[in-house]
Amino acid sequence: MTQQGASILIVDDEQNLRRSLSLILQREGYQVTTAGNAAEAMRYLEAGEFQLAFLDIKMPEKDGMSLLADIREAYPSMPVFILTAHATLDSAMQAVRGGAKDYLLKPIDPEVIVRRVRETLEDQRLPRRRKEITSQLHELLDELQHIEHPPEGAQGVEHASSSEEARYLQRGIFTLDLPLREVTWEDRTAQLPPSTFNFLVSLLRHAPEPVAYQTLVRESQGYDLSRAEARELARGHVHELRKALEPDLKHPRYVVTVRDVGYRLIA
Repeated sequence: MTQQGASILIVDDEQNLRRSLSLILQREGYQVTTAGNAAEAMRYLEAGEFQLAFLDIKMPEKDGMSLLADIREAYPSMPVFILTAHATLDSAMQAVRGGAKDYLLKPIDPEVIVRRVRETLEDQRLPRRRKEITSQLHELLDELQHIEHPPEGAQGVEHASSSEEARYLQRGIFTLDLPLREVTWEDRTAQLPPSTFNFLVSLLRHAPEPVAYQTLVRESQGYDLSRAEARELARGHVHELRKALEPDLKHPRYVVTVRDVGYRLIA
């Protein structure tokens, strides 16, 4: 994703600030989502991918520092800016120790905001592009393997015969055509890239039980990663699955995040 089209989340209980900051960033070409509290923010974070987030320190029910800890656990590579109208040395140090990228004062200065966002996203661009290229390489290698060795089924699913029944995997509303890598549900059909299709196969086999990040990668890709690496890889494929399956990316109905575990398919 280009920097101009990056997705940014703003979390602040002040409606006027959310609106002002959103307008500033939208004028620069960014896609902006706003949340008024921590619970709403986590729903958005679990449903979609963001390149950067703004958090207010003082919010009702759950403050920004507590939310920062949750975000760092779930999305360790996403930069987070802390917003505050009550700056202290102690809160600044706490924010930095908690993993905040920057500590910004209210009222916001549009020029400072735009400059810091631009600089931070540029710093993130090359590592993110490296991940994208790595993922694309995996897709190409999988495609090549399928071309050279046409499978009778997807990896991790046993099929003893070449009968018509062995061609399909069905659970609930979903039917997978394994050789074609197609999914059919509710009178709709989509064809998926090999690796992403294999993620769906793994989710369908376990449905409706949750599947851990590492299990998803092991079953769909055939190799072991650390939990953090598996989570990052799984997020990309799940995002592609949701784009293909979900009518509303911000409120997924089928591919659901199970916090601190992985994902599950509602079939």
